[in-house]
Formats: sequence, C-alpha cells, structure tokens
Amino acid sequence: MDSIPWLTSVLTLLFSGWWHLGLTATNYNCDDPIASMLPPMAFSSSSNFSGPYSSAQLNRRIGSGGWSPADSDAQQWLQVDLGNRVEITAVATQGRYGSSDWVTSYSLMFSDTGHNWKQYKQEDSIWTFAGNMNADSVVHHKLLHPARARFMRFVPLQWNQRGNIGMRVEVYGCSYKSDIADFDGRSSLLYRFNQKLMSTLKDVISLKFKSMQADGVLLHGEGQRGDHITLELQKGRLSLYLNLDDSKVRINSSPPSATLGSLLDDQHWHSVLVERAGKQVNFTVDKLTQHFRSQGEADALDIDYELSFGGIPVPGKPGTFLKKNFHGCIENLYYNGVNIIDLAKRRKHQIYTVGNVTFSCSEPQIVPITFLSSRSSYLLLPGTPHIDGLSVSFQFRTWSQDALLLFTELSEGSGTLLLVLEGGVLRLVIQKMAGHAAEILTGSNLNDGLWHSVSVRARRNRITLTLDNDAASPTQDAITVLIYSGNSYYFGGCPNNHSGSRCLNPTKTFQGCMRLIFIDNQPKDLISVQQGSLGNFSDLHIDLCGIKDRCLTNYCEHGGSCSQSWDTFYCNCSDTGYTGATCHNSLYKQSCEMYRHQGSTAGVFLIDVDGSGPLGPLQVYCNITADKIWTSVQHNKMELTHVRGAGPENPYIAALDYGGSMEQLAAMIDGAEHCEQEVAYYCRRSRLLNTPDGTPFTWWVGRSNEKHPYWGGSLPGVQQCGCGLDESCLDIQYFCNCDAGKDEWTKDTGFLSFKDHLPVTQIVITDTNRSNSEAAWRIGPLRCYGDRHFWNAVSFYTEASYLHFPTFHAEFSADISLFFKTTASSGVFLENLGIKGFMRLEISSPSEITFVTDVGKGPLELIVQSPSPLNDNQWHYIRAESNLKETSLQVDSLPRRVRENSEEGHFRWQLSSQLFVGGTASRQKGFLGCIRSLHVNGQKLDLEERAKVTSGVRPGCPGHCSSYSSTCHNGGKCVEKHSGYFCDCTNSPYEGPFCKKEVSAVFKAGTSVTYMLQELYPVSKSTNLSSSAIYMDAVPSKEDIAFSFMTAQAPSLLLYINSSSQDFLAVLLCKNGSLQVRYQLNKEESHVFTIDVDNFANRRIHRLKITREGRKLTIQVDQQLQLNYNFSPDVVFRAFRSLTLGRVTEILGLDAEVAKANTLGFVGCLSSVQYNHIAPLKAALRHATIQPVVVQGTLTESSCGSMTYSDVNTVTTVHSSSDSSGKTDEQEPLTNAVRSDSAVIGGVIAVVIFIIFSIIGIMARFLYQHKQSHHTNQIKEKSYPDHLDSSFRNDIDLQHSVSECKREYFI
Repeated sequence: MDSIPWLTSVLTLLFSGWWHLGLTATNYNCDDPIASMLPPMAFSSSSNFSGPYSSAQLNRRIGSGGWSPADSDAQQWLQVDLGNRVEITAVATQGRYGSSDWVTSYSLMFSDTGHNWKQYKQEDSIWTFAGNMNADSVVHHKLLHPARARFMRFVPLQWNQRGNIGMRVEVYGCSYKSDIADFDGRSSLLYRFNQKLMSTLKDVISLKFKSMQADGVLLHGEGQRGDHITLELQKGRLSLYLNLDDSKVRINSSPPSATLGSLLDDQHWHSVLVERAGKQVNFTVDKLTQHFRSQGEADALDIDYELSFGGIPVPGKPGTFLKKNFHGCIENLYYNGVNIIDLAKRRKHQIYTVGNVTFSCSEPQIVPITFLSSRSSYLLLPGTPHIDGLSVSFQFRTWSQDALLLFTELSEGSGTLLLVLEGGVLRLVIQKMAGHAAEILTGSNLNDGLWHSVSVRARRNRITLTLDNDAASPTQDAITVLIYSGNSYYFGGCPNNHSGSRCLNPTKTFQGCMRLIFIDNQPKDLISVQQGSLGNFSDLHIDLCGIKDRCLTNYCEHGGSCSQSWDTFYCNCSDTGYTGATCHNSLYKQSCEMYRHQGSTAGVFLIDVDGSGPLGPLQVYCNITADKIWTSVQHNKMELTHVRGAGPENPYIAALDYGGSMEQLAAMIDGAEHCEQEVAYYCRRSRLLNTPDGTPFTWWVGRSNEKHPYWGGSLPGVQQCGCGLDESCLDIQYFCNCDAGKDEWTKDTGFLSFKDHLPVTQIVITDTNRSNSEAAWRIGPLRCYGDRHFWNAVSFYTEASYLHFPTFHAEFSADISLFFKTTASSGVFLENLGIKGFMRLEISSPSEITFVTDVGKGPLELIVQSPSPLNDNQWHYIRAESNLKETSLQVDSLPRRVRENSEEGHFRWQLSSQLFVGGTASRQKGFLGCIRSLHVNGQKLDLEERAKVTSGVRPGCPGHCSSYSSTCHNGGKCVEKHSGYFCDCTNSPYEGPFCKKEVSAVFKAGTSVTYMLQELYPVSKSTNLSSSAIYMDAVPSKEDIAFSFMTAQAPSLLLYINSSSQDFLAVLLCKNGSLQVRYQLNKEESHVFTIDVDNFANRRIHRLKITREGRKLTIQVDQQLQLNYNFSPDVVFRAFRSLTLGRVTEILGLDAEVAKANTLGFVGCLSSVQYNHIAPLKAALRHATIQPVVVQGTLTESSCGSMTYSDVNTVTTVHSSSDSSGKTDEQEPLTNAVRSDSAVIGGVIAVVIFIIFSIIGIMARFLYQHKQSHHTNQIKEKSYPDHLDSSFRNDIDLQHSVSECKREYFI
C-alpha cells in the first residue's frame, strides 16, 4: 500500500498549479499600506474621546493624534472599514501622539459585513499581539495566517497604567478578487460535460463557502456503474462521499468516506480541498486534513453527464432536489482547473443554472451574542408589561448540559416563567403565586453545539413551547394557564447584585451563543444593547459567536471519546486500555519482567510494549519463574497439522495469526534479550529443504514478509536443518532428516532464534503430492525472555558528564519515567531546551523532585516533597507527564502532584537542543548516581549502549538487592544479577519468583516423609547447590518449626522429630480435634501442651508455628499467640536425628499417645513445612530420590488453598479397623459380571464381621473408661508452673499424669 507521505508529495507536485488557480487573488508582494489611504470616516470606534470620528492612521500627529476612547475599559475597540474585501497580511501600531496613552496588548477581529465578527487565531487560540511601550515607536506584526475581510477591529486588552488607551494603526495587504455565487437553498449550478461520460484518474476540487444552515449539498456527481462523489454539510460538519466502481454502495445508505470540520454554519468563510490520485484521497477543510483510500475496485472516477453544485436536482423534475440544498455563498469554485463560477457568470453553455443563483454574497444582518461566564453572564431586555399573552423566541447553541436560558416575572401577579436546560433537555416552568407550578419538557441532547430555535407563546390562556420548529420535525407541547407578559426578560442568567427582581439562577448561567431574539413579536437590536441604549448585560461579547469545538481535534488518545463543556474537554477512556486526562497512560505494564517486579506470578497478561506510544496492548502468557521470565504469544495454528496433496503448482500455505499487529510483535521481540520459536516437520516421503543450493520444498515467512529456507537449529542463510549443522542427520548425504525422502516417518525439529526474522507468519509446503507422501507440521508459540530496557542502567560519576539523545519530540502529550538512586543532594536527570520553551526534571534537594516545563507561556513548576530522604542510595521511581489538560509528577507511591493547564494558547513544545540525560548543556548541576529504565513517551532509551562511548558514565549499576531484598519472602535470599536480581528459595519452604508459592502435598493413610537430620554422609557428597542445601545438621540450641495443615481426621500425627536417645518432639491432633505439642526431653521428663481453642480437624487450613530460643518456647496457631513457656534450667536439649511427616515407620519404643495418633499417621494436606533452615516437604517433592529424604506411600503434590470441601472429604475419609461398617475394598470396583450369589455371600460375611468388631469395640471402650476413672482418682491437685507466663495461666490446665515427671498443659 502506498504510504501517505508519498501520496502527499505527489499530489502537491501534480496539483500545485490548479490549487493556485483557486487562489486567484494571491499576491506574493501583498504588503502595501492600506489604512493610511482611507478617509477619516473609515474609522469608527466603541466610543471616542474627541468626537464622532478620529483618524487613527499611523504617524498621524494632527488633531487628537490618534484614537482614545471615552472610557478605558475592556469593552472598547477601534474599527477600520477597508472599503472592499482585501487580503490582510500585517498590522502595525503606535500610541496616541504626544500623550501617555498606548496599548500594550491587543487582539484582532475581522468581518465582511461589519457584523458577526471573527476573532483572529493562531495555534487554535485567540491570539494576543504585543503592543507598544511608548507613544511613538511602531510595532509591526506579520500575520501567520493572512485574513480576507472588509472590516477589521483592534481590541485593546491591556494599556499603560499611567495613561489610557491610545492607538494609531496601519493595515498592510493587497486587493482581493474572487468569483462568488449565492445559492438561496432552492438553486444549483450544473456543469455539463462535452461527452456523455467523464472518466478521471486524478481530481482536484477546491472552493470556499459560508452559510448559516447546518445542512446542504455543495457538490454531487454520479455514474451508472455506482461511481459517485458528494460533498455535503451535515449538522455543521462537512462529509465527503466517494466511491469508485462499486455498485453495491448506495449514496443514501453508505457512511461518508471522511468527515471534517465543525460549527461550519457560522456564516464565516471555510476552505475546502479534495485531491484524488486513484484510490488515494486527501480531504482538507480549513487546516485539517484527512487521508483515506476510497472504496471500489477501479482507479478512475466515472461521472455521467454532469456535476451539480449547490444541490442534487431530480432529472425531469425542475426545482425538485433529492437532498436539502446548500443555502449560502461559494467562492472560487474550481473543478480540475475549471472555474465553475466564472463560466456561470459568463453564461457559458457548459453551465446550466437551476433556480436563482446570483453572483454577490447576500448576507443577513444578524447579530449574535456570546455568554462568556458560567457565573455572571446575563442579558436584560425590556418587554411590554400587562399584555394579555406572551411571545418570546430566540436561537441558541451551547455545550452546556445545564443552564438558565430565560427568566421573566409575569405581570398581574401571574407568577414567573423559567426556561432552563437540564441534562440537555428543555424545561419550561410556570410558577404561579399560589404555589401551583406547571411545566413542559421537550427535546434531548440540546447541548450538541448546533443552533436550536425556541419559541414560547401564550395566547387565550394557552402557552406553547416550540423547539426547532421547521417543516421536517416540529415539536410542540402545551399547557393551559392564564399569564400576562412581563416587564423584564433575563436571558442566560441573573445579575448577582439585583434589587427588586425575583430572578435567581437555579443552575449555572448559560455559556454559549444566542441570536434572533424576539420579544412580543419585535426583534431586539443588540447593537443598541452594546451601545448602552437598550437593556443591560454582563460578561457578553456582542456581535460575535465565540463558541469553539474543543473536540474538533480529538486530543483523547488511543481511541478515547471526547466530550466538552464551554471551557474544556473531557476524555472517556473506557474500554481503551488507557487512562489519564487524555487517555495517554497505559493500564498495562510494558513487559512480563515489569509484572514480575510488581509481584505478579505466572498467568495471562496484557502488555503494552511501547507504554503511552501508539501501539495497543498485546495478550501474552508470562511464565514468571525464578531464573527466567518467559513471554509467550500463541497463534491460531498451535495444533499438529497434516498436509497431503501439495505440490509446486498447488502449494499448501498456512498463515499464522498472533492476535496482534506485526508492529506490536516486533516491538516485543526487539525489547527482549532472546526469542525463539520451535518448528517441527514430520515427514514420510516428503522432503523439507532440498540441497543447500537447490530450490527448497518448504519455507517459512517472517516478520518482514521475506522467504526463509532454513529450519530450526540452523542459521539464517544456511539452507539446512539443525542436524545438518552438527552432522547428525539420519542420512549423512542430506542436510535434513526429511530430505532423504524415506518411506518411514521421521522428523526435523529445532528452534528458530534469529530475532530479526521472527515471528513465523506463514509456512509453505510443496512436496506432499507424490505416492504415499505425507507431512505434518507444528510451529510453537513465540517465546522471549529478558527485558533489555527495564534493567538498562548507567552510573554517572562526574558532575560534568551526561548522555545526549535526539531532541525530545512531543505533540500534545509527553511523559517521562525513570528509576534513580543516588547519595548526592541534587542533580539534573533530564533537560531539553528550545527557542520558546524547555523541559527539566531534577532532584533539587535530598527530599524534593522538581519538574519544570515551558511551552511558550511561561514556566510551570511542580515539586514533590518526600517525608524521607531520596538520596538514600535506594531505587526510586519518577513519572512526569504534561498534556493539554494537566501537568503531573509522581514519585514512588507518594501523592501525585497535579496542576491544571490552560487550554487556551497551548501549543507544541518547540524544543531544539539535544536531550541531555544526567546533566545539562552547561555541564553544571550534573547528576551523580544511577539512572535506569528511562522511557520518554513510550520510547525506550538505550542508556547502556550510549554510556559505552561516553566518558564519566559507566554502563550498569550494581546493588539492586539493597532496594529489592524485601521482595524475597519466607526466608528467600536476594541474589544480584547484572540485569536485576532473583530470589533464591533453596532454604525456604516456599518457591516461585518471590518465594511466596506454597509447596504442599496430600498425604494418604500410611504416607510417610522422613528427613535424616544427622546422616553418615558428609555435606560434600552433594553434587549441586539444591541438594547440598538439604544435608544439614540439626541445631540443638533452637527450633523454628512452621507448617500449615488441613484435615478432617483425628487422631493424626502431623510431625515427629526424634533423637538417638529417644528424646522427641511430636505434633499431633487428639481424637477431639485439639492440637497437642509433646516434648520428650529424657526418659523421665515430658511436656505436653494441648491447645483446644478449636477443633482443628475441621477441613480448614491452619498455620502452626513453634519457636524455641534456648529455654523459651512460643506456640502460635493461625497467627494468634497461644503459649509462652520457659523450660527449667536443668533441662538438656539434644540434637535431633530425624524428622517425619505423617506416619512414623519405626514404631519400636514409640510413645503410647504418639503411637495412637500414628495408627494412620496423617491424612490430609500439609503445606510449607519448615524446620530451622530445612524444608523437608519441599525436599521430598523436589529431591525424593536423594538422601536424606525417604518417602513411603503416596505423596501427591497439591495446593491446600485450592482444595474444595469435597476434596478434603475424599482425602480424609479413612476408617479405622475398629469400625467394620466403614471398611472398604481398595481394589478395582466389581463389574456387572460378578454374580448375585457372590454378592449375597459377601454380604453375610460382612454382617458377621460387623457384629464381632462391634462387640470388641464395646469391650475396649469399657476397659478404657475404667482405666480413666482409676487415673482420675490418682490426681492429687491442680497448679500452674512457675515458668509459665502469668497472662496465660487462666487458660492453661496443668495435670500430673501417672508419672510425676510428665507435665500436660491445656489451653
């Protein structure tokens, strides 16, 4: 597809002659003085200090020596009638001669009629010209955009405070000639061709128009084969319909090809240019241009018979038109170099006139007014009181949803009338004095910026509200009420300091324009209001409509929708993936590395590779592991695909779609350290690549749409497979296994890893059409790891050093983000200077970051103060942004500082110097420290590469763990890397990138995990870091034990640690679900701690933590402290020999209570088990075959947190051998082949066994209760140990067992 810049250049060269023909009055020496030749009567003003006329030509000294108004205030102006429309290119001003009166700043306005003025704008804002500093010097200004008008006004904005307003002026330009046609809404011009069909490959159409109507056809032509071109005003916007040879497209049903402009019904001139070369089209309205490609199959536009201008007449029906005609004036209308209006004026035969077309622009003398303030604007006009009835009508246009339009106090005590906009709906309220109110609601979305007409009429006890009353869509609602016309009518608002009036603003005052105000069927002269002879007003511009479409240029980025009020615009960023005042900031991180940095784990994410840049977010899978963070993008052909019957004449072609644009994928690949894609080709009598010099039978296409005849494992440019490079192919005569063309299946697989060629976008296969020939292929996902930019860092070690990059270019939004660390108290991070502005970001003090910008309106400074020092040699994050609406600065997680920007006068940064990083052009205030991950408007700057060739700057910056060690949890250790860091989870019971992922397993009946704490094998026996870490001696001075468990089985043995001298520590669940910790310290002394605050066999996860430091013991359950206990000084702790999770297999000498719990061991889920620096469960799952870990029974890795209630029931439903009713057969379920008599016999046997075991159970329970009764009688007293904390004595039961050395504590 041809590029737009190329098209623009070609069209400019092709059509420059025709375009200049359209500007017939342009004079390149258009700088003649005009005002000096005018008579005194050509000058008029708002008021005059010295008489009705005051000549104000430049350098004039006689008379009053220039113009000064009667009062020096903001309502004054000096008007010049230039006699005819002229082209104005420059102005000059002086103060009044021999006085202290001069103007220091002013604005300009232009008009063709002396009414309906238009303010001069630059950079889409009302332009302020710098004036004089004394009375005699001359200040010249050349207009950036020449104006064409008959009348112009100088409007003083500021003046000498020690004097008054005073001006002498000159206007420079030249005469302007043009051809104008006036269309009355029922007429048109037809340009008829010399032949039946006009076929063109290139077209240029140029014109200017002005109109008060929001709708109307300016141009139309069509052909029998569906070709058509139409230029039409629709709701104040100009739409172009263009179709080339597509009969399916209909004129009335198809959407426009392009739409530009807004508020074009303002009765001011607007320029239009349509340039077409084939299907490529440039469409320009005023200063806005849209490029597009037209619909249709052909390049030529075929128009039959004629082109019509001003309307679409119906053939054979004179005066009948298909659509609403244009009503207004057209100037300098050219079609492919033909001056249409000139031909019409000369009555040439090519032009046929329909209706009344005149050749001078008849303009209505309409005076609009602008309400400027949302608080204080109003217009007061008198009415005729005591008339039986009422009649008020006017037109308005606004962006305000809520506003007061009209208020009047009715005569004869008949109440008040209120007309307001509420949510864009028109509401009329008649409030009677007795309290009765009647209202009418009509219309919707009346704040759309279009002109709407309103009429309120009362006659014969009936009041009617009419909105937009035209023949197309009248809207009327009526109520019956008796009212009398009021004395005063307030439009747009109420005065703040009124007296005697009941006018109150129920909402905001009106901001917008009004015109054609009629009261009691009489038009109101608003010029008289301006001159002070009629009514009153506040904060109005009279004789101009200053409404502005702030969404005409949509500053909402990334597809955000624009809405507006009178003063500003708003961006709706919903469903865009972006946020911020202008939808500039992406909601998503730029890489999987950045998701990992914020603590995310593996999963599907959206990444925005260029941040705030033009590329949208891309869906990827982030495999966030401890060593590498893989980014994976799948495509639409992930499955194994079989191919048959493909040959050179009918190749098999498969295209791969990754769900994103090639620009997105290329940006992701370029930002990664390594990328790869696995390719596999399975073949039977199907050759792959042929010989290195032959024509390949199969190839793939990469990102640049280039054909690549090499396969995975090989190198670019080498037409081989991986086995060909390492000489391992099945047949050494070939360079791919498949190239041997054997009858049995074989394959060629490998990885493509040359980043510039990835991803694979297409595969082509041409050798499966022979007998018994078949192939299958699979191309894996695009996989990349490493972020070349997130850890891209440099170190500045001299204040005079800096890195320089190309000038920072920004349109209407700019953002900067970086990480820094330093010990210096100040220094500049970035600086870019320009002719009219600059930008600087710096650390200005140890606790302050300063962002200063200037776009030509003066500097704007933002400062963020940190409560703690920022020069602490830790990494800190900064993000600064400036756009049309606001400037902001964010530092770390501190509150974001925001300053609103003035939208008026905002223009692009005009920066010219290089972008300095880490210093300034003056080599002063340089930064000392590290900067990394620098992004400017989504663009990633390669700091390390630039630092390699720059003195005073080193690539890289060590010490990441000093800032990020806290991200490694649960005993994980932060380990430095050149590019970042990683968390070493070797000694942690957790794993994952931040040692936060639990390692848990399901234990079944009989499952046992034994970890030998003291082993005959030395530590050096291990062959790697991971295994060596699990060969550790127990530390007798302390125990740190922690684990989580979930079960429904009691009694259960959770953990058992023993020594060679039969000392042990056991954690078990009693039959009633209480938790018990048993310490056996020697043969004679044992300590039992029972925690019965809950039934812990309740199918919920519980966390137990046991800590012994010396003789102090602490037990926590579910983060709650349950026990503090101090062992006596004579207690001796011995080194433990082994640790067992679940069932203990060596039961000889096992404590009786432990033996009971050990019957089944533990049935349930254990998670994150830690003993000191050992993770036995993790070792069992990750190193089950390595001593000193021994696993017996079934151990299944699972997540305790994700297990459902039914899962727990399934795992923990295990029946004791003492209860025969729950006994189940663990063999495979019986099939239907089992005979029914076998089932009966089995049932009888089961009943007999049940009876026998029931009797045994009853006898056992009787004996147990008898023993317990005997034991209770032997208890002498109840007391608390001296070493137990007093705060827990009320919650602990100390009981002496049969042995006096055994101590039990119940909590």
